[in-house]
Amino acid sequence: MSEPLLRVAGLVKAFPGLTALDRVDLDVHSGEIVAIVGHNGSGKSTLMKILAGVYTADAGSVQTAPGTELHFIHQDLALVDQLSAAENLALRRGEGATALAPYRSREVQDRARELVSRFGPPFDVTCPLHRLTPAQRAVVAISRAMDGWTHSRNVLFLDEPTESLHRTEVEVLFEAVRRLAAEGAGIVFVSHRLDEVRSLAHRIVGLRDGRKVADRPVAEMDEGHLIEIVTGVEKMDAAERTPRTHGEIALRVRGLSGASVESLDLEVRAGEIVGIAGTLGSGREAVPSLLYGATDAAASAFTIDGSDYPRRSPAQSLRRGMTFAPADRGRLAVVRDMTARENFTLPHLARTTAAFAPVPGGERAETAVAFAACDVRPARTEQRISLFSGGNQQKIVMAKSMHHRPTVLLLDEPTQGVDVGAKAAIYTAIERGAAGGTAVLVASSDAKELAGLCDRVIVMRDGVVGAELSADDLTERRLVAEAYGLP
Repeated sequence: MSEPLLRVAGLVKAFPGLTALDRVDLDVHSGEIVAIVGHNGSGKSTLMKILAGVYTADAGSVQTAPGTELHFIHQDLALVDQLSAAENLALRRGEGATALAPYRSREVQDRARELVSRFGPPFDVTCPLHRLTPAQRAVVAISRAMDGWTHSRNVLFLDEPTESLHRTEVEVLFEAVRRLAAEGAGIVFVSHRLDEVRSLAHRIVGLRDGRKVADRPVAEMDEGHLIEIVTGVEKMDAAERTPRTHGEIALRVRGLSGASVESLDLEVRAGEIVGIAGTLGSGREAVPSLLYGATDAAASAFTIDGSDYPRRSPAQSLRRGMTFAPADRGRLAVVRDMTARENFTLPHLARTTAAFAPVPGGERAETAVAFAACDVRPARTEQRISLFSGGNQQKIVMAKSMHHRPTVLLLDEPTQGVDVGAKAAIYTAIERGAAGGTAVLVASSDAKELAGLCDRVIVMRDGVVGAELSADDLTERRLVAEAYGLP
């Protein structure tokens, strides 16, 4: 085989308490479509960010063939919805603009038509982008990435490009990608949809826990091999779970809809841990915020501890005994300039204040007890929270959410980006909360986590429930198969 367009050798990237990439190699050749697969936290995003120049590798090398450029299309496409396709394409060049009609000249429009026509049926390049179909928007993104190529031997990276596409639109995008590869480009396709990976890619590279665990032609792999690459599990052994006693129904929802969820019926009993599984875009990641009222939602019935809860908001949910630890810790779960104590007591100020003034002794005492229960080390309550490691920040978020024994605890990716030690402490805290009578709902992309922690797991697909697993059916391998819609 000829020299690759892109050669990645021994790439290493570490963050505090976490090795995100551990000596990863990757070759991409002209005309080749390479799929990169792996669960959340496998290293896919870190690899992409290093190649795009967002991160700097700690070790290893990245080499390209002479004249080869790297181009990236990210999941959100980074297009301007209010502008037309022609204007979006012209923005990159900065040409053809006038004071009264920016980027609306005939030359700009003709150039846009020429670019998009390479990848499928023509469409109106002058209408606002938000009126185009998702597939047409994806074509605009590909056309923009290719605009200005002086030759075809470049490498194009596509990060979850089909996430917002209907199945009928996916083939339109895939045909465009195949045409580009046939012209000599190298394609790197990052996706969690294993059926699409098998239909598009020539070769599959698997990442798990920051290491490359597979690099094989698609023709040599079936669904079982793919699941094994993603999970590292060959058998469907049931996880050993601690038996728990469940009480009355603490959370009951009928017909929950909003964001990417079309309809969800759900019950969680006191002392029960219920998981929500599914690939990105399945609805899994939207469920906790919909329940908490952080995202607008509709439901035909909604009760907490037997009481109707028709109009939901975060403040009302907290008053009713429902707490939420979101996935985006840095943006939604902590105030980085505040101390650990201040972050911990924010939702509970009424219990630690007198005459509108904080009672420092009361705050410090409660914080110290809660930090010890969640194994925060070092338990420096007066240290700014941004100075703690990611694992300790997450323990503090958990301590805050579990304080005063909530009726319902909602968790979204509770161990995302933390090390093994922090995971163990968080799992212990969750199980302790359930043993104390809290109803726990865990949305996670980590099948191993759900299989080991939960009493039962609901698997979301395309906004609705695709399967529900419990007892001996609740295995990591079965969860992955159900999430990806594989037999």
